[in-house]
Amino acid sequence: MQIAVRDVDANGWRFRCREAGDSGEPVLLLHGFPETSRMWEPLMARLAGDGYHCVAPDQRGYSPGARPQEVDAYRYEDLAADALGLAQVLGFERFHLVGHDWGAGAGWATLALRPDPVASWTALSVPHYLAFARAVRDDPEEELYRSVLGMLLAVDGSTEAAFAADDFAALRATWVHSTPAEVEDYLTVFGQPGASRGALSWYRACRGHARALDDDSFVFGPVSTPTLLIWGKNDPYVRRMSVDLAAEYMTGPYRTVELDAGHFLVQEAPHAVADEICTHIRQNPL
Repeated sequence: MQIAVRDVDANGWRFRCREAGDSGEPVLLLHGFPETSRMWEPLMARLAGDGYHCVAPDQRGYSPGARPQEVDAYRYEDLAADALGLAQVLGFERFHLVGHDWGAGAGWATLALRPDPVASWTALSVPHYLAFARAVRDDPEEELYRSVLGMLLAVDGSTEAAFAADDFAALRATWVHSTPAEVEDYLTVFGQPGASRGALSWYRACRGHARALDDDSFVFGPVSTPTLLIWGKNDPYVRRMSVDLAAEYMTGPYRTVELDAGHFLVQEAPHAVADEICTHIRQNPL
C-alpha cells in the first residue's frame, strides 16, 4: 500500500502529512515524542487495506510550516485545534482518532475541546490525561518520569544541545525499537532548526503536565466517546496508577488492553496493536 506525503494548510499553519487510502471512513493519527508521522506507516497500510482513509500529520513543532517559537503556542487548546482544523480541511466531518504518547495527549485535548466529530478514540500508552497528570504528580513509581521531565523542561537550551550531541546519540537510544527508515525520518526532522525546541515546547507549555491540575482555563472532563486504551505493562513512563485512575473519567464505552510491552507499542507489538485498533474502529462506524 503506497503512502503519499503532502502538505495540508490548516489552523493557520502548514502540516506535512502522510496519507493512505483515498476512500472509506477517515482515520486521523497523531504521533508522539520523539517521533513523526512516519511511525504510523505500517498501521496506515493495514487500515487502508481494510478500506479506511488515513491521514497522519507531523504535528505542531515537527512540520517546518507549523513551528512557532513561543512556548505558549503549544498549549492543549492549540494542539486540539490543529487536529480539528486538519479534519475540517480534509473534509472529515466525522472521523476515527488514534494517538500515541503526546499524540494521545493531543487526542484527549481534542475530546475535551470538541468531541462531536470523533466517532471512536484509541489512546496508546497514555490514559485519560487528567488521570495521567495526577499519577505523574502523586505516584511513587513515576519518579523516573519526573526526573526526565526535569531535563525536558529546562529552557536554557541544554536539552536541545544534549539531543543533538554525538549525532543525536540520546535520541537514537530512544529509537531502539524503530526501523532504520523510521530513524532516518526522525533525524531528518530533529535536525532542522527549531524542531527540538518545538517538540519540547509541548512539555513546557503544559508545565510538565501540571497545567491540567491547576489551570481551570482548559478542563479535561469525562469522556463519553467510545474509547480503547492500549497500554504496555512494562512502560517506564506511564505506570499502572494512571490506568487505574482513568476509569473514573470514562462515561461511555471503554476498553483497556494491557500488552506485555513497553512504551513504544506500535514498534514493540505491531500486530496486536493493529488488530485491536482495527477491531475498535470497525465496532464504532461513523
